[in-house]
Formats: sequence, structure tokens, C-alpha cells
Amino acid sequence: CSRGLLDTFAIQAPPKVSQEVVDKCVNAIRFLAIDAVNKAKSGHPGLPMGAAPMSYVLFNETMRFNPKNPNWFNRDRFVLSAGHGSMLQYALMHLVGYDSVSMDDIKQFRQWDSRTPGHPENFLTAGVEVTTGPLGQGICNAVGLAAAEAHLAARFNKPDCKVVDHYTYCILGDGCNMEGISNEACSLAGHWGLGKLIALYDDNKISIDGHTEISFTEDVAARFAALGWHVQHVADGNTDFEGLRKAVETAKSVTDKPSLIKVSTLIGYGSPNKADTHDVHGAPLGPDETAATRENLKWEHKEFDVPQEVYDVMRSSVSRGASAEEEWNATFAQYKAKYPKEAEELEGLISNKLPEGWEKALPSYTPEDKGLATRQYSQIMLNALAPVLPGLIGGSADLAPSNLTLMKMFGDFQKGSYQERNLRFGVREHAMGAICNGIGLHKSGLIPYCATFYIFTDYMRAAMRMSALSEIGVLYVMTHDSIGLGEDGPTHQPIEHLASFRAMPNMLMVRPCGGNETAGAYKVAVSNRERPTTIALSRQGMANLPGCSAEGVEKGAYVVHGGDAKPDVIIIGTGSELPMAVEAAKKLEADGKKVRVVSMPCWELFAEQSAEYKESVLPKVVTARVAVEAGSSFGWERYIGSNGKFVGIDSFGASAPADILYQKFGITVDNVVAAAKSLL
Repeated sequence: CSRGLLDTFAIQAPPKVSQEVVDKCVNAIRFLAIDAVNKAKSGHPGLPMGAAPMSYVLFNETMRFNPKNPNWFNRDRFVLSAGHGSMLQYALMHLVGYDSVSMDDIKQFRQWDSRTPGHPENFLTAGVEVTTGPLGQGICNAVGLAAAEAHLAARFNKPDCKVVDHYTYCILGDGCNMEGISNEACSLAGHWGLGKLIALYDDNKISIDGHTEISFTEDVAARFAALGWHVQHVADGNTDFEGLRKAVETAKSVTDKPSLIKVSTLIGYGSPNKADTHDVHGAPLGPDETAATRENLKWEHKEFDVPQEVYDVMRSSVSRGASAEEEWNATFAQYKAKYPKEAEELEGLISNKLPEGWEKALPSYTPEDKGLATRQYSQIMLNALAPVLPGLIGGSADLAPSNLTLMKMFGDFQKGSYQERNLRFGVREHAMGAICNGIGLHKSGLIPYCATFYIFTDYMRAAMRMSALSEIGVLYVMTHDSIGLGEDGPTHQPIEHLASFRAMPNMLMVRPCGGNETAGAYKVAVSNRERPTTIALSRQGMANLPGCSAEGVEKGAYVVHGGDAKPDVIIIGTGSELPMAVEAAKKLEADGKKVRVVSMPCWELFAEQSAEYKESVLPKVVTARVAVEAGSSFGWERYIGSNGKFVGIDSFGASAPADILYQKFGITVDNVVAAAKSLL
């Protein structure tokens, strides 16, 4: 399989470009950012002005991509971790020829219904790989992207034919390096030895508060070296283009570890009065300083005016990108002829379509089957899906023996065994979520899952919110979901967590009961490729109830007990408390009451059902309603009404055996019965 054209595209700058024209290209990037921020009356011009040289070297001389096909599989990926400097990315994308960022889009920076929002958004602007803004998240996404490349390359490349061969480049700033999440992820990247991850650190020594000397004086390069990264320093990132080129090429030659290139720059480069100050970080230059900057940089062009020679140079990326994609297509055709089985699997993955009939691998259960904890059923589901979902990959934050998340047919993804599909994240919950986001946004059919105790979503909530915002179908497998975990006590017992994730837009929050509902939870989670799913799973066992079904989970809520069209009372339960609801119903029925029990594993899916279906499950005429759940009452009035009764817990838990805790906090069958009787 020939690789000649790809190699030359990756290492050669466009021919016959003088330094004078390079400077014009760099200044075009700067002034598009300056003009757009001025027009919007908000934004961050300083980073684009300082980082323009390094980004020019990346986009116009280094990276492989096709602006006319942003989803070409073997493209290099770029992440602007310092997402506040988004105009840097938009200016670059416009200049190299992405259709998603026209000059009109540049002029609509930060405006309603614009494709150039304040921070890059992958779901809005074609060519933006990941959504960034919360500092530190982007470099973690880049680790995920690089891990995805390493995994697929190890699975599918052959000694005589490489079909997965691309780099992940990231620009991050001081703020990213201050955030703890970045150290978590970069520690793991160093451990994994991700040689195709290259990060350029915009060392401009300015943050919102001022010069970083007031709070951030560590030796970042030494820290990254200690994390196992290859480290270089370009002392003059403002004008030393040869230094930048050499550093990038050296980084690419290091194949056994990720690379950090510390690039010392002047924030707001070219601004006579605001460069090297926090004033240029997050505010427009204004007309006077913009005029002074134009004069200082000898930029004689009007607002939003780009010289044709800049377009001629930058848009050579279009023809070079098309040629690179054509060469890859030819390479893949040869690969397909020689390795048809592997090619079919890779094509299936990068089509981002699920295999036909995959859901048939999920087991079903009868009431006669022994009841298990739902974390145990989750383990069964993962291992049932592992052989039929070639994209399933994931792991736990050092809790695999408790979360039960190992796929037994695979080994560990490690340096030297990237083809394996169990990820060992260590105690790094926040980075784990963000890395999974990067894996999901690789857009290569990989289905990432990650796991920890449900309480520790507190450590990773920001990454989970980014999953929801960025429309990434990550599976969050969260065990030990209530006070039912027992003796570990209130530090480990979730209370408000169900309510908090139910409040999160575009997040499916599923709390299943028994084996069939756990199967349904996995079917829902895998099927939803553009929204994440959090599955809350128990430590304690529970029965497989008659009436519980995987199909019911897909509806969000359904009737599991009591067929009367007009019951006297409705009891709603979730997860480990659903059997309690059924037992309470039987006691009430023994007293002559007509009782309906509704399982409600997923509020979000129930809300999406038709009005007719919702009425069939929760008829408005029945106002006597009780909900039972070992969590906060917050939000339950939506389904039980202002006069309904809730049996749960609105305080922190305690350290004791689970059965004692349920008694002490009043989550009992008798209290459910009493609550129902009080409404009748």
C-alpha cells in the first residue's frame, strides 16, 4: 500500500511561499480575530494574536485535512483547548477553505444563530472536532482522540498497509495547565505513550487576573517531562517560524510518548499598548488601539479585508487535502482487497452505524431467575455486547472490581497493546469523562463507556455536561447508587444526584430494576449515539419482577402491576425501590384497594412519549399518587402532584448496614402503604 503522497503532504510546506507572504497570512489570522471581536463588542483577541504563528505552521504546513470533507476519516485532528480564543480557529478555518466558516460567519461572531459562537461547538460548526471552553477539557478530549487513533491503528494496520495514521494537535494555554483535569489526562497520556498526540502550550503568562506570576509559577515543562512527555521549548513563538517548524517535526519523530511544545508568545502581539496585558485577553481592542495595531504591523487592509495572495496560499489546503483523501481512498481499496474481513469491520465502524441485530445479544430474565444487584446485571450486559459491538471500549476509575466493568474477552489498553478494549483510567474521574468525550468525537464508531461510584460523578460532572452539550453518546455506568451501599456512609451515598442529572439537558438518566430493565438501559444507551446516558446501578440485589421489561425502559415509564383502568392510587418506583412499591401495592390490595404500580426508570424518555401514552400510564383523574426512591424528593412533584406523597431521603445518609439505613430513614413498605392510605 503506497503512502508516498500522504507522507509528503504531512511534512512539506506549500512551495514558493516567501516569509513576507507568511507574515501576511499570520496577520490575516490576527486581524480577522481583531475585527470580529470588535464587531461583536466581546471576545478574546489576545490569544489569536499571539498564537497565530504556531497555528499557521500547523494548518498550512503540517496538518492533513480536507476542508471540503471535514469528516474524512484519516484527517489529523485539531483541538483548541483554550476555547475562549475561538476566533483563532474560525479565522484559520475560513482561510483554509471550510465552507462552514464564510466571511459572513466571521462577521456574525458571537451572534444569535451564528456558526461562530463564543467558544467552538462541534455540533454547530463542521470542522470543529470538539466543544471547548471550560479550560482543561480540550486537552483531555485530545487525549481521547489520540487514544482512539492508537486503538484503531493497532487493530487494523498491517505491516504492509497503514489505513489508520493521523495525529492529534492541541493548543492549550496557562489556564488549561492550571486546571487539575489536564494533569489527570496528561498523566494518563504519558503512561499510555500516545506518540501521535502533540500539544502546543501557548506560554503567554497572562490570565484574566493579570500576569500568571501572581498564582502560577511552576515549571510546566518539567512537570510534563515527569509525566512521561517529550518536551521542547520555542523561546520566540512570535517570529521564529523555523523554530516552530523544527519543533513540530521533532515531535512527530518521537513515537513512544506524547509531545509538549512550550511556545513562549506575547499575548496581543502587535498591539502597541495592550500586548502582554490582561486587557487584551478578554476584551475588544477598540477602534483606536486597532488602528495603532494596523499601523504597527503594517497591515494596510480594511476591516475584514483579506488579500488574495493570502487566500491563494492558505486555500492550497483544499487541493492538497483532496489529494491526500484520494490517496487514502486508493490505499484503503488496496487494503480492502488484501484484508477484506478487517476492511469490512473498519468500514462498519467508521460508518457510525450499529451492527444489524446487536440488541439481540442482550439477555432476558424471568421472575424465577435469581435476583442480582443491577451492577451485576450491568456486567452481564457489557460482556454480552462486547462480541457484537466492535466499537465498545471503556473502563473504570480504579473501581473495576466494584463497578464490574471489565470485558472479559479483552485485555487492557496499554502501551504495546492498544488493540485491547479495557481502559484503566486510575483514580481520575474528571479526566475519564473528558477522555471518553474525545473517543466519542473521533467519529469512528467507537462507543465509549466509563464507570465509578455514582457519588463520584461530583468529580466529573463538568465532563458529563460536556457530553450532553456536545451530543456524545457516552455510557456512564454508575454503581452504588443510594444509601443501599451501606457502611461506607454519607461520603459515598448519593442523595441529590438523580435529581441533578434529570435536570441536565440532553442527558438520559436511567435507574433500572432487575435484569430486564438493565438490559433495556443498555439498549437505550447504545442506541442513543447523540446523547449520553447515565445508568444508576445498585450494590444490593433485587428480584426480577413480573411485568418488568426492556421494552418498558424505552418508554421511560410503564405499568408493572395492577391492570385496573381507574385505580384508587398509583405508586411510582425506580430501581431497588420498585419491589418495595409492588409489595406495598399487594398489602393495599389485601385491604380492598385498587393499586397501580408504575416503574419509571427514565423521566426523559417518558417525557418524549405521546400525550395518549402518558395518560395511559398516569391518568390525570387519579390524583392519589406516591413515589418511592432512595434519593431526593426534588422534582417528583411533576409526577405525583403537589398533594402527592414521597418516600425517600432529603438528608445525607449514614454509616450502617443497608437494611438498617432503610429502616432508620423510613424507606419501607409500611411507610409506602401509610403514604398511600393518607391519600385515600
